[in-house]
Amino acid sequence: MEKELKVGILQQHNVADRTENMRRLAEGIRQLAAEGAQLIVLQELHNGLYFCQTENVDVFDQAEPIPGPSTEFYGSLARELNVVIVTSLFERRAAGLYHNTAVVIERDGSIAGQYRKMHIPDDPAYYEKFYFTPGDLGFHPIQTSVGRLGVLVCWDQWYPEASRLMALQGAELLIYPTAIGYESSDTPDEQERQREAWTTVQRGHAVANGLPVVTVNRVGHETDPSGQTNGIQFWGSSMVVGPQGEFLYRAPKDEETRQVVTVSLSRSEQVRRWWPFLRDRRIDAYSDILRRFVD
Repeated sequence: MEKELKVGILQQHNVADRTENMRRLAEGIRQLAAEGAQLIVLQELHNGLYFCQTENVDVFDQAEPIPGPSTEFYGSLARELNVVIVTSLFERRAAGLYHNTAVVIERDGSIAGQYRKMHIPDDPAYYEKFYFTPGDLGFHPIQTSVGRLGVLVCWDQWYPEASRLMALQGAELLIYPTAIGYESSDTPDEQERQREAWTTVQRGHAVANGLPVVTVNRVGHETDPSGQTNGIQFWGSSMVVGPQGEFLYRAPKDEETRQVVTVSLSRSEQVRRWWPFLRDRRIDAYSDILRRFVD
């Protein structure tokens, strides 16, 4: 039988006022639910600015426990609107131990599961290793009332191993809350090459695993508090693609977006019959994948 899922995506520009960000997110969630969304996906670290442009110990004050205030806030919305919500939070696990954590809220407001970001970047303006301990929950899909969700976060989207492990455990949908943008010193051509590479690799995950992919990025410019760079221009371009990498929707790169997209979860079955990549994997010959580099 055809299994369709209406997915709502919220591509938003954030400001310093976290209360205002959350107010607009709640407004967007309500709008998407009214338009029929059953699953709503938010961008990475959606409550505030992308604080990893600098290293500042005071920023740890923004972290919160799970369960905590944000899971209660989004849980009450999920319960009120009867939707599943994928959130992205700065988790305080203990003093000095913090994670970049995606939390999936079930329709009754309970926590269906969580995923701690496994791949942590450390690049200019993306100093995430200062803030986040690498995840220790592994790559495991989260079972919800709308399907089995393979939730990963941003930098994870460059790694085929992560998406494959989700697929091998029965994920029906790959989901990437994201915060990525342009380096201002790069030429326009280089900026577009980066954006298109980012788009292509995720479409590749869809094709290689025969699964739909939902990616939600933030948009707009956020200044560097240190003044050492010109800040980040987040490139939006949130997308929903089908199991052959086909675009079901692609958001603008410079505008806020609230969009409901219908995704066929049952189509993956047929695509995998045409392209049986899982059948033909040579699992007897892949042991070197566990090595850092093969000399």
